[in-house]
Amino acid sequence: MLGIIGIAVIFIMVFGGYLAAGGKMGIILKSLPFEMMMIGGAAVGAFLISNEMSTAKRTAKDIRKVFSGPKWRHDDYRDLLCLLFELIRLAKQNQVALEAHIESPSSSSIFGRYPRIQADHEAVNLIADTLRSASMNYDDPHQVEEVLDKRMESTLHHALHSSHALQSVADGLPALGIVAAVLGVIKTMGSIDQPPEILGKMIGGALVGTFLGVFLAYGLVGPFAAKLKTVAEEDSHFYNLIREVLIANLHNHPANICIEVGRQNAPEHARPSFTELEEALKSIKLDVA
Repeated sequence: MLGIIGIAVIFIMVFGGYLAAGGKMGIILKSLPFEMMMIGGAAVGAFLISNEMSTAKRTAKDIRKVFSGPKWRHDDYRDLLCLLFELIRLAKQNQVALEAHIESPSSSSIFGRYPRIQADHEAVNLIADTLRSASMNYDDPHQVEEVLDKRMESTLHHALHSSHALQSVADGLPALGIVAAVLGVIKTMGSIDQPPEILGKMIGGALVGTFLGVFLAYGLVGPFAAKLKTVAEEDSHFYNLIREVLIANLHNHPANICIEVGRQNAPEHARPSFTELEEALKSIKLDVA
């Protein structure tokens, strides 16, 4: 919602101010299709040249995050802590029984209670791989922590591809606007014998290219890239919470302490309260009982 409001504010303030100052939209609207074809087309072409097809598809898919925001919400963090509590408690009670859940999370009754988490391959694989390494006696917390740090870094780097790709486009748009403006000036110079009122409109149309390049770069594409970066970094907290809880488990802390470590590391706006989490954990115990 904020994304839509922001776009509306940009257009209203920019073009409303222009009209309030006495500007006329006619010359902009007349030049807009041709300038947009040159600038937008060149930007799309440059984007395709500088990125792999997988990145292009991912960027197109990620654009919706500008409006939808981070994937993980308050309830998801609470559910994640409950899921980790169940798995850690089972690992301490019966390691053999745990293996069935981490070897086949898609058919696990524990993972199945949390469908949004179960559907996220990165979260599931991170949990399963870390618990599996502990069952293989690869349980040095410092070594596992180093491995997980590198994995977190790689995951975040991959999630930021869309943001970087859009930011590259934003950086190039002002220059592409100048290219379109120069072409407009060349066209104008070819009609230098025309009266001043015609030349004025042609020069104005050429300057629309400069305006459009800067407007798209700093008013739309740049903010889109910044929002995608913010969303990717916000979602990375979810995976970092998994890391914190499982490392605490490798230090042989009780399950409740491990979960509290995770709760404390959740982002403030998504962090479940101690009472809320305690009630959720009690309901799990009652269900099991």
